[in-house]
Amino acid sequence: MHTPNPPAGEPMLVSVKAACALTSLSRTMINRYRAEGRFPAAVPLGDRRVAFVRQEVNQWIADRIAARGANDNAKKEAA
Repeated sequence: MHTPNPPAGEPMLVSVKAACALTSLSRTMINRYRAEGRFPAAVPLGDRRVAFVRQEVNQWIADRIAARGANDNAKKEAA
């Protein structure tokens, strides 16, 4: 089943499974990070279903990438 792209500027929700695929994290780690406030908040969809705002997940990924670069630079300067 193909999911159409939302119009520009419209938020798109992704499932926990899709968030796992985007981040390469397990469901367990995503839930742990959520509990620690280290992952974007979930959007409740029903009694037992949640999703994430795709842009927030993408921003979380971008922040991890940026932090990697900052950590690499700090290590080089310390050496």
